[in-house]
Amino acid sequence: MAVASIGMLFFSFLSVNCYLWAKELPMYLLFIRWDVDPAIVEVFGREIRWYGLMFAIAFLLGSNILAKIFKIEGKPEKDLDKLTVYVIIATIVGARLGHCLFYQPDYYLANPMEILKIWEGGLASHGAAIGILTALYLYSRSRPSQPFLWVTDRVVIPVALGGAFVRLGNLMNSEIVGKPTDLPWGFIFVRNGEDFARHPTQIYESLFYFFTFYVLWRLYQKYQTKLPHGALLGLFLVMVFGFRFLVEFVKDNQVPFEDQLPLNMGQILSVPAVLAGLWLMARAWKKEASKQA
Repeated sequence: MAVASIGMLFFSFLSVNCYLWAKELPMYLLFIRWDVDPAIVEVFGREIRWYGLMFAIAFLLGSNILAKIFKIEGKPEKDLDKLTVYVIIATIVGARLGHCLFYQPDYYLANPMEILKIWEGGLASHGAAIGILTALYLYSRSRPSQPFLWVTDRVVIPVALGGAFVRLGNLMNSEIVGKPTDLPWGFIFVRNGEDFARHPTQIYESLFYFFTFYVLWRLYQKYQTKLPHGALLGLFLVMVFGFRFLVEFVKDNQVPFEDQLPLNMGQILSVPAVLAGLWLMARAWKKEASKQA
């Protein structure tokens, strides 16, 4: 499968480089020196960056998976094109607005034009989730044969895969890092000017996204239209944001005001997502049980 091949190739790249950098350290220090240039190559004065490449791979693979789903269920190809555009725009706009409003609202409300400078960084997965759900609601309103929960149940499958590649992009940027650790797989993010190891939370999340994709895709392949509407969306929300809540305990806070909070912003935003997921799953299975009664 193309997805598995790309994933294996990328993690092989990581493994080889981690081994080479680890050899530079004394044997009693098994930490990994992470010193990857975020830019792959420069073309005509403009950098092509790993993060952008990971985003592109995510969208290409996601579009391919949705095409297979639409073909299986006999949906029009023209609808797939529109849906793909909806998802791409919603992901970028939602992720950007989410970062600006959830993490630095005072700055961006005072400097609204800065919101447009997406190339300077600053995207939030919770914002992307809200953006995608909003776009899918608008998309489904004009297509009675594709209800909102039907669409979301299918879109979350490639979204889970996309999240895995985006987190690898964060790793290549040496951003969204974990808290300091003395565990042997800790990463020393050299380009951040640090000489101590941190949890590689980007890898933790990436691996869990791959696992989530595998679970959702297998469930869809096995049951397809037999699954009650909302079941896959609910499972996605519980798995992704449940893990996000947990991994935040070993992740560095992104902005200073989070240090004053009992839970950081990522955890606060994950709680309602998990609750919504549990409700959707309970609702889906209750409807299924009533059909069989």
